[in-house]
Formats: sequence, C-alpha cells, structure tokens
Amino acid sequence: MKQLPLDREEYIEQAYFFRNYRERLEDDIPSQVILATIYEEILATTKLPMAIDFLKAEILLTGRISDGMEKLSHYFTPFQTFILKNAEDDKSKFDQKMGLKILEREAEYRSETPTSAGLFIYQFECIARNRLGYHNGLDVISKDTLYNDDWSAWIRKLKIQLGSVDFADLLYFRSQHFVDEQQRIPGKEDFTPQYPILFSAQDGRIAKANHDRDPLYMFAALQRQLGYPDVPRSIAKPDQSLFHPALEARLHKIETRLQLMDAELKGNFDLDQFIVKDPDFNEKDLE
Repeated sequence: MKQLPLDREEYIEQAYFFRNYRERLEDDIPSQVILATIYEEILATTKLPMAIDFLKAEILLTGRISDGMEKLSHYFTPFQTFILKNAEDDKSKFDQKMGLKILEREAEYRSETPTSAGLFIYQFECIARNRLGYHNGLDVISKDTLYNDDWSAWIRKLKIQLGSVDFADLLYFRSQHFVDEQQRIPGKEDFTPQYPILFSAQDGRIAKANHDRDPLYMFAALQRQLGYPDVPRSIAKPDQSLFHPALEARLHKIETRLQLMDAELKGNFDLDQFIVKDPDFNEKDLE
C-alpha cells in the first residue's frame, strides 16, 4: 500500500537537512558528526529528527545513509533512497553532493504547490541527466506518494515504450492538448480518449513543439513556462594541477634530470645548452 504524502513542514525541514548536510560535507565534516549535530537543529514537531537519529545509528553500522533511508520507507520515498544509493555506490561516478542537491530541490518543490506532472518531469530529468538507469529509475518513481494509480501505471509502462516512441510524443498523447486537437477535427467533436489524461494542455503544446528534438530542450521549456523545478547540474571545475605546487616543481626537476641522463646514454648530451652567454649591450644601453 502506497504511503500518503507528508505534511508541508516535513518537506521544508527535509530541504534544510539535505542542504546543510551537503554544505558540511563540502567542508570535509564527517557524516557521523553532521548527523549528530544537525539533529538538534531540525524542528521538533516533525518526524525528521527521529529519522535522522535512526540514520545516525545506521551509518555507524553500515557506513551508508541510503541503507537507513530504505528501512524508513514510510518516511523517505523510494526515489530519495534511489538517488543516495547511487551516490554512495563505490562504482558510480554520481557524486553524493549532487545527489543531496537533487533531493534538496525536490523537497523544496514538494513544500510549495507540487503537481504530479511537475514532479515527474523533474525526477525523470534527474535520472536522464545523471544516467542512473531508466528501468530501475522509473520503477522507484512510480512508487512515489504523489502519483495516483493512473500515474503509476503509465510510468511503469514507459519502461517498455522508451526508445521506440519519441518521449515528447508520449507526453503529448497523454495531454489535454491532444484531446482538444482531436475534438476540433470534423466528425470527432465527441472524441474521448480510452486512457487517463495526465498532462495539461500547456504541457501538451510544449511537448508537441519539441517533437523529434532533444528531450532536454523540452524539459527546459517546461521549466521556463510552467515553473517546474530546475534539475541541478554539475559545474565543470577549472583546470587545476593534481599536485601541490612544491611537489609539482620537484617532479619537474626529476623529469629534467631523467631527460639529461637519457640524452647522455644516447650520446646526444649537449653542454652548449648550459653555457651562460655574456649579455649583449649596445651603445644605447650604455648611455
């Protein structure tokens, strides 16, 4: 049986928790210390402090916060657990800080006036951008508390349709815009779809305009036009040396010596490159 959505104050505190957890990880504070201190900051009227207390014990036992979230399935959604489980996977390139930022923004959206369409677009783009796998990703999305049975059934069906049908068309055919266009056709004024309509007319217009285009363009248009939450993106780091400057200088000296030894062994050693030439002054420099 699917759990009911949490109260608004729970999502507000969750957003605070995920944001501060990420920021303190960036300051190289251990997760055990973060969970022990942030516990006191969360609003006591919510259930989150109890959840954090459980996560603190679980991370000491297994070293993973996602294991504790999975056991608290009545509080954390399968999508939240899925994101952090991928972030904590040793073989995954998905960063934990990015995972926490994704959950923070999702909690912020839930604390406002979320719609099933807006939440689905956000969650689907998170999976697509970070290459977390559509099969397992859509399965956990379908179990979210905000989706009714019609939504859950359609999301599970996407696992079969993706790749064979354009994603924008999948949204368009489930939108009110598709129904309106069919009813404008002479003789089809009474057209009624045989399946539930999940997206609004605005969703459908944007989806139709992005037929055969990169779905990321459609996601961006939905965010601009309908206020759907933006998916966090990793910022490319500037080119930086992998080594400390002092170590890099030492390695450069070692490399130079090796080159000289190699040249000497091959008989190509040239002393002229080490001869310091006298400065060449002209008359103007002496005036």
